[in-house]
Amino acid sequence: MALRCLHLVGIAGLAGHFLYRLPPEQWLGFLWLGFGAGLAMVLMELYRDGVWLLQLRGQAILLKLLLLGLVIPWPGLMAPVFVLIILISGFFAHAPGKIRYYSLYHGRVIKALRDADGSIKDSGQP
Repeated sequence: MALRCLHLVGIAGLAGHFLYRLPPEQWLGFLWLGFGAGLAMVLMELYRDGVWLLQLRGQAILLKLLLLGLVIPWPGLMAPVFVLIILISGFFAHAPGKIRYYSLYHGRVIKALRDADGSIKDSGQP
C-alpha cells in the first residue's frame, strides 16, 4: 500500500510536465518516485505470481507503458496520453475482480495460487 501511495504522489507530480510543460527541476523528482515505486510494484507482482501478466490488470500496465512511449516521437500527445493513462488507472483500480482478473489468453477469469512446492496452479476461483 505504501508503494502505491508513493507511486500516486509521483504521478501527480508528473502532471506538471505532461499537462503544463513545467521545467524539469519541478517534476524530475516525481518522475523517479513514480517510476521507482511503479517498478517495485510490478516486480513484486511478478515475484508473487506471473499470471498477473495474463490478467487484464497486468495488461493494463503494459498498455500504459506503451502509451507513454508514444509521447517520445509525438510530444504533442503528452496531455491526452496522460489523461488517458489516468482514466485507465482509475478504471482498473476500481473494476470488479471479474474484469481485473480476466485473462484474454484463457478467455475467462483466472486466479492462481502457488502449491507447497512453489509451482503455480489454477485456484479454480471465478
